[in-house]
Amino acid sequence: MPSFDIVSEVNVVEVRNAVDQANKEVSTRYDFKGTDARIESADKVLTLFADAEFQLDQVKDILLNKLAKRSVDVRCLDYGKIEKVSGNKIKQAVTVKEGIEGDLAKKIVKLIKDSKLKVQASIQGDAVRVSGAKRDILQEVIAMMRKEITDFPLQFNNFRD
Repeated sequence: MPSFDIVSEVNVVEVRNAVDQANKEVSTRYDFKGTDARIESADKVLTLFADAEFQLDQVKDILLNKLAKRSVDVRCLDYGKIEKVSGNKIKQAVTVKEGIEGDLAKKIVKLIKDSKLKVQASIQGDAVRVSGAKRDILQEVIAMMRKEITDFPLQFNNFRD
């Protein structure tokens, strides 16, 4: 029976490379000379540091630009609150989301069931497995998911006949 998985994955190596490139650009830019602007990476949390909110926005723009150039979908980033560190320095935590959360998985399954296509969808950990009798129906499901879910990056892998 043909099947495929709907997942949300991020290439961690490309994220690390983008962070390194962004740090290099921030350290060489003239408008950041003498400031504490930088990006730190720990596991799946990126921390942006700057002296002012304007500079934080600039660092964020540089990071988004570098991530986009490395084909990392920026919709997987979840921005935290801007916090004061000491004096006038601020930081912001940015979480890299991976996997499909329970609410989104339930929404995907509901969309598939409401479409009246002859497929079965089941939640398996942080992925949704879709199986059906024919490949064409599975391709219709992929097209529908791309059209319906636009606020979260989805990948379709493990396509089997």
